[in-house]
Amino acid sequence: MVQKRLGVAVIGYGWWGKTIVATLQANPLIKVEMVVEVDPAICANAKLLGDKNDFIVSSSFDDAITSTEVEAVILCTPHLFHAQQIKDAAKSGKHVFCEKPLCLTFADAVGSVATCKTANVLLGIGHERRFEPAIIELRRRIVNGDLGTILQIEGNFSQDKFFALPPDNWRLSNELAPCGPLSATGIHLVDLAVAILGPANSALTRLNTLASNFANGDTLAIMLGFPSGATALISAILATPFDGRFAVYGSKGWIEIRDRTHPENPTGWDVSVVLSGKEKVTHFEEPHTVVRANLEAFANAVRGASSYPVSHKELLSTVAALEGIMKSAVTGQIEKIPVVLNEYE
Repeated sequence: MVQKRLGVAVIGYGWWGKTIVATLQANPLIKVEMVVEVDPAICANAKLLGDKNDFIVSSSFDDAITSTEVEAVILCTPHLFHAQQIKDAAKSGKHVFCEKPLCLTFADAVGSVATCKTANVLLGIGHERRFEPAIIELRRRIVNGDLGTILQIEGNFSQDKFFALPPDNWRLSNELAPCGPLSATGIHLVDLAVAILGPANSALTRLNTLASNFANGDTLAIMLGFPSGATALISAILATPFDGRFAVYGSKGWIEIRDRTHPENPTGWDVSVVLSGKEKVTHFEEPHTVVRANLEAFANAVRGASSYPVSHKELLSTVAALEGIMKSAVTGQIEKIPVVLNEYE
């Protein structure tokens, strides 16, 4: 039996909203029914595409959450608005897929998750790096014990795409996107660290603006501590050409994954593996459309065909870490991260 396509509304038609809409064209599991955009000029351009691809364009979020054709919303809006939009959508019976970060505070994230649970709707998240084949294999090998006790994670996700943005773009705003390198790219690595090591319990951060005029910073270094004693060292920079690296070091060996290009348009990954007593082995991992894979996993979970692979506890743990990182960026001190209770599994 062919699964019914999930009708969605993409909220926000900026850089990433355009990417989402393009990714979902002719998708067998998901149909874009509506695009919501408040900027009149962008809205006009969206309508031209909508006429060709059979979707409605509106300037009102209410149109999306009251539409009978829309079953789920995909939020590509400023981070500050996520919590309220998640609650409004969930209370209207719409499933929610939210671009990262889920929320800017732990309290908002807890409220968002609670609202979705009460409304019995699914909450998905744009942490598509979990869907990279090399990351999936890395996590499998960790579970199997191939790397032994996990000692440390090192990750870097840097780019200079934001230099092309106008100065008033919300992604450069300290209010709408605080700690810019974190909410832009570093949050993906924080999520992977949480996926592997569980909830973090401390954060030490250094944020600076060194090579731009970005109000929310361009150079970020993070040290996350975990109850096991393991550490994650994360770097995110918005003023250097693209670099992407994720490495996990264990007592029996280590694995490093390097991106060849930005994940927006992946061209594959170079993977290096060193196990105790063995020579280094490297291989190339073919490109994979991870943005689509994440959205399709969301659609399958809505239809009950499979479970969504990011738990509520993980969603909350990543936001808890984000808030701790942002606090430390201001204080310069080690900040404790609140414990996420098992009730959120």
